[in-house]
Amino acid sequence: MNSLFKTTGVSFLAGLAGAAVWTSINFSETEQFYNAPEPNTAEVSFTSQHQPSTRPYAATDAPISFVEASENSTESVVFIKNFSGTDPRRYSMFDYFFGGGGVPTQQVSTGSGVIISADGYIVTNNHVIDRAETIEVVHKKRTYKAKLIGTDKNTDIAVLKIEETNLPAIKRGSSRDLKIGEWVLAVGNPFNLTSTVTAGIVSAKERQINILGGDFPLESFIQTDAPINPGNSGGALVNVNGELVGINTAILSRTGSYTGYGFAVPVDIALKVSNDLIQYGEVQKAIPGIEAVEITPELAEEMNIKTLDGVIVTHVIKGGAAEQAGLQRNDVITKLGNQVITGKGSFEEALSYYYPGDDLSVNFLRKGSSKTAELRLQNLEGGNGVIKREFYSSGILGARLEAVNTIEKDKFGVDYGIKITGLTRGYLRELGLREGFIITQINGNPAQDPNKVGAYLEKYSGRLLLEGVASNGQPFMQSYSVR
Repeated sequence: MNSLFKTTGVSFLAGLAGAAVWTSINFSETEQFYNAPEPNTAEVSFTSQHQPSTRPYAATDAPISFVEASENSTESVVFIKNFSGTDPRRYSMFDYFFGGGGVPTQQVSTGSGVIISADGYIVTNNHVIDRAETIEVVHKKRTYKAKLIGTDKNTDIAVLKIEETNLPAIKRGSSRDLKIGEWVLAVGNPFNLTSTVTAGIVSAKERQINILGGDFPLESFIQTDAPINPGNSGGALVNVNGELVGINTAILSRTGSYTGYGFAVPVDIALKVSNDLIQYGEVQKAIPGIEAVEITPELAEEMNIKTLDGVIVTHVIKGGAAEQAGLQRNDVITKLGNQVITGKGSFEEALSYYYPGDDLSVNFLRKGSSKTAELRLQNLEGGNGVIKREFYSSGILGARLEAVNTIEKDKFGVDYGIKITGLTRGYLRELGLREGFIITQINGNPAQDPNKVGAYLEKYSGRLLLEGVASNGQPFMQSYSVR
């Protein structure tokens, strides 16, 4: 018991020490990058695809108890440990007696995950396993080594795989059918307290809180007042039948602990992303070829727009789907397919369900007049098919290298380039390069293939000249002496 109190106390104090200002969103992040193995391309069938449930009471009515929901979901939620290298600031007690540089100790962060298939696929948050060197999954007191299948920073979703069969895969609900005011449970492992269940209601949907990384952040969170604390990240948000409706991701807090609001990635988005990562190793993002912003009262007045619903087109990508369909800057998109667009959140969510090559009808306003267009959605390379992007991961370089996509070419005004991602301790950081830098020329030669660029940099010695574009769009050219 004393050990439990100590563990809980240390975890709580650690959360307090790392808290940001009250508007910050709190993640448990780690220091080291984990080189993902080759994706598993086998298809996976998620159990119990959503079907309308026969409820003994309305979803918004307070149930007699949450026993059924708890029993149907807790066994499908796992405890995740992220081992991410060493922390040079921590020392062994022997250093105080014998001196020396100290003995670094391994950093361990924890979170939750949800079993989505009986053969061992698990969905969690990207920030739970970010830069891990080793990942362990604990289920029913058994510990498994986990393989990282894939990650997506744009939605903060990651997929793991453990070697086990007949696991209790969670039943899938529908986030699109979820109603504001409906009762939900958050299931996870806050403060290392495994299999914890808390209850609340859905207080908002399509919420944008501007916390996600990635090049195309997709924020359309379910907001709930079910208590969520550090360690709940990656766990399940379930309805009163114990069906998965979201993946718990973040809290809005002054202290680093729960103070009223939690946010979850909708299950319909999370499982579409997960299935893409399992089948293709890459999220098949459908690109409409525009940039858009929320309509504010100020923008509506300035542009003489009579509605606050929808999004305003601020940029049309040259040669993209929207340009081909005739959309223009300052058009106001009000509907995608059958989904009415109320803001940026619903716009991003509506697009997330489609694949490159899909045809999508668009309703929009142009100078007050209603118009329609048909988009043939594209992939990140500007085509219409499934893509599998190539990466070069290197421990020596301390980074992952990837070719720039169509959106980045348009944004930075380049015809090609190799982007630095997943930067950690290594050669490129020592050269002063940063996350998101795009290398376009190496010693005067074009940088186009991540595998060739990575292998070249690992072996090169002599005078090295790099040219490219920084993540803020500023061009750079730097010469180095490499041994």
